[in-house]
Amino acid sequence: MTDEQFSRLAAEHLPDDLAQRWTALLRPCTRLRRAVDGEQIVAALGGRPELPAGVGWPAWPGHGPLSFVASVRCAALPREGLAEEFPRDGILLFFLFDGRVDEDVFFSADDPKTRAGARVLYVPENTPVFPTEAPPEREAFSRVELTADIEQSAPDLWLPQARQALLGDTRHWPHPRDTPAELKPFVRAFGRRRTRIGHQVGGHAVPVQGPVEYDIANAALGGMHAWGDQPLDQEAERWTLLAQFDSDADAKTAWGEEGTLYWLIRPEDLAALRFDEARLIVQG
Repeated sequence: MTDEQFSRLAAEHLPDDLAQRWTALLRPCTRLRRAVDGEQIVAALGGRPELPAGVGWPAWPGHGPLSFVASVRCAALPREGLAEEFPRDGILLFFLFDGRVDEDVFFSADDPKTRAGARVLYVPENTPVFPTEAPPEREAFSRVELTADIEQSAPDLWLPQARQALLGDTRHWPHPRDTPAELKPFVRAFGRRRTRIGHQVGGHAVPVQGPVEYDIANAALGGMHAWGDQPLDQEAERWTLLAQFDSDADAKTAWGEEGTLYWLIRPEDLAALRFDEARLIVQG
């Protein structure tokens, strides 16, 4: 991996002991961007999904078909940017009920009744598949082919493992005026560096508005715990990013107010290919 932006940031702005603890949390990730001529295609936004024979278009019962968001070819992704548990082959297909058919019905991670509004399908390698047209009531998003770059990713500073590395045992990140002086240059530099959301597979999520892991943990625990409670921290640490897809003008996708879709999964479910256990958070 040639991109080590967050390691450099730590070395420049943190004392040695804190820099070592921080860099131990960093993970490689696979960043996706529009492919240009000659670059390998590893994923695509929109277009027509390739579904196995006999597999119907995913739908939310009682509400209608989902929209096809993106496909990812696992074998084409650079392994250096992925967790060991990530599948080595097969295709991942991402679907969402985005409200274009019925604006009064929408997916919410906080409401288990809406879970059927977001789906991840895994198609094993060598499965016969066929390009499938979207249902008449669902206009397909424009297809945008994507290639991959390996980058370094960092956890949000509010996550428990980041707080532990930088602050020790604490339930909350302090108010900016109370941030320890030795951390202030790093916190400012981190905020300036981590502004590009984009499309990504694996690694740490790049949130729009606060750590998505807490959003998932809060939903998983039924909203029963306050920010900083130990059960919420522990649940947040159980989830890892599967993929994030930003709003994209080329694909003509806009998630909420130009927001981002984040699919998270527990590592044990990822290893077992239980993609029905993936959960979606929308931030915008």
